[in-house]
Amino acid sequence: MASAEPGAGEAAEAAEAGYEVMSCDRTEQSQRLALEELISTEASYVHNLQLCVCDIRAHLRDKQLPGLDLEGLFSNTDDILHVSRRFLKGLEATAGQGQEQLLCISTLFQEFKEEMETVYKTYCASYDHALQLVESYRRDPRLQEEILATLNATVPHTGASDLSFFLVMPVQRVTKYPLLLGKILENTPSSSSAHSALQAAARAMAQVNANINEHKRRREVASKYNKAEQLTLRDRLARLNTHSIAKKTTRFSRLLMHETGIVAKTEDKEYDDLEEKFQCVASAVATLKENVASYLGHLEKQRVDRLVWQPLCSLSDTLEGPQQLVKKRLDKLLDYEKIQERKSEVGSVSYEEEAAMNTYLAINDLLVAELPQFNQVAVQLLGQILRSFSALQLDLAAQVLHHAEKELEQLPHGHMPLPSFWKVVEDSLQQSGAQLRAFCQAFETVTPSPGTQPLTPAEERKVLSLVSKHGPDKLYQVTSNISGSRDLDLTLLRGQIVALLQSADTKGNTSRWLVDAGGPRGFVPAAKLRPYSPVQVQQPVMQLLGLDGGTEGRRHSCASPEAPRPQVATFTPTFQVVAGFSFSARRPQELSLQAGQPVVLLEPHDKKGSTEWSLVEVNGQRGYVPSSYLVTVPVQDPAGWSLPV
Repeated sequence: MASAEPGAGEAAEAAEAGYEVMSCDRTEQSQRLALEELISTEASYVHNLQLCVCDIRAHLRDKQLPGLDLEGLFSNTDDILHVSRRFLKGLEATAGQGQEQLLCISTLFQEFKEEMETVYKTYCASYDHALQLVESYRRDPRLQEEILATLNATVPHTGASDLSFFLVMPVQRVTKYPLLLGKILENTPSSSSAHSALQAAARAMAQVNANINEHKRRREVASKYNKAEQLTLRDRLARLNTHSIAKKTTRFSRLLMHETGIVAKTEDKEYDDLEEKFQCVASAVATLKENVASYLGHLEKQRVDRLVWQPLCSLSDTLEGPQQLVKKRLDKLLDYEKIQERKSEVGSVSYEEEAAMNTYLAINDLLVAELPQFNQVAVQLLGQILRSFSALQLDLAAQVLHHAEKELEQLPHGHMPLPSFWKVVEDSLQQSGAQLRAFCQAFETVTPSPGTQPLTPAEERKVLSLVSKHGPDKLYQVTSNISGSRDLDLTLLRGQIVALLQSADTKGNTSRWLVDAGGPRGFVPAAKLRPYSPVQVQQPVMQLLGLDGGTEGRRHSCASPEAPRPQVATFTPTFQVVAGFSFSARRPQELSLQAGQPVVLLEPHDKKGSTEWSLVEVNGQRGYVPSSYLVTVPVQDPAGWSLPV
């Protein structure tokens, strides 16, 4: 019995050892199959990519089909093919390295993870747009027929019915890398030296996929807001509802609280700096676009349009999306802050509020990630446009100078030495100046003094009122018609008498004086006023005009010891106002006239200040007549108060 027990134990140990050997063999075999699957599927994937790029796309490009967007369909498959070829070459190089193969494959994934993330991010973000194009081409019989003919001619062995069969391959491949690495990892003992390296590679590729998904989500959020909406008034009204009004009201109140300092604004220094630079670029592009548009209307249209205007318009269109996204970020930030406050008070938020917070974070992260590169490229393109514009202007200046030199050669003095030429110019200027001075002197000598016109009774009363209020030394006469063009400016006729109130306007400008026109007060140009001095005859005013006591009191009020009171002369008319044409009254306030009939001009304007009508008196009757119907004729020599004609 004793001898039998050791024999049984040895048999059990042998069986266990045999089982372990078989288990190791199966693990190694599964591991080997997983490695072969990784390499073989990568080779098949690269082959299909090459068919897609080099055969299918090239065949469709040669057909030059109108309405077929090849860039939108195939996106950056060239970049993916370039990276995948290099990656496949690295995988094939690991074959036959035994235990080192796993370490080499792990290292290879770590080396390519950043490149893979970059190219697959771009492709996956535009994949939905490519599917929309494929669907639209299905509804176009002509395009669908051409696409099927291309597939049958280039890849008949695949049995593909449309382009989506090939377009989905990059999306499927990048998501399969973590699964293939996980399968290899499952068949690698934890004691193996490559186990930790494979774990790191699997985590890296899982992170690559997570980053791609997050980038795609941000792009989807951005695409919702980065286009300026062209909505009619009806569309805008249709979109108004209780929710949208409440949301905009909340945002506006939040913005007011920011501006008034009631609540603190969420600070993001990195984003604020990026936005400031972006807004500077956008402002520079808009300004340059306006200036070039003006330049195009005059000179160098063809070259400027091709080298400057078209690139500038493209850059301006490119800025519209980010500008809309920057604006939308501010709206979402206001929502985010409000939800954060509610979350801190209540402790939880609803699903819709959580989605709104995620939307803001997605837009903010996207702008922070992409604005630096966008700003850099936009500034470079703007600089290139400015350099092109400067070069064109330099060419234009050279052309103008060349033509000017040709014209200069044809001038009489074109071949003179420069000192002699400037001497001729100086002599010509001196001669012209002497002629101008002589003309001015002759004009001042020959020009006769202006004629005079008697003051009307209304004007007499107005002058006396101005004298009593302001004194005779403040009286000025209007030398030419004045038309007020600004607020507080007066409209006056030549010959009117005014009193100076202030020799400057409210801003201290001494070229505009504040005057009293016998009722209205306002500003007039100082250059159109000259001091007014009445002709005096030594007779008392009371005897001449029969003024009442009130007038006498006013007359004495303007006297002072320093300035003795002037005596007002008799008003002997030197010119007579008569009707130059017959006029028939059409309204009760108008007065009929006969040609040559003498009239007394009471006011040279109507009640609104219009000079088209004048108030006159004829035979004791008063009324308005057209000012153009009145003429002034000489009667006798002037004496007393007078006005120039």
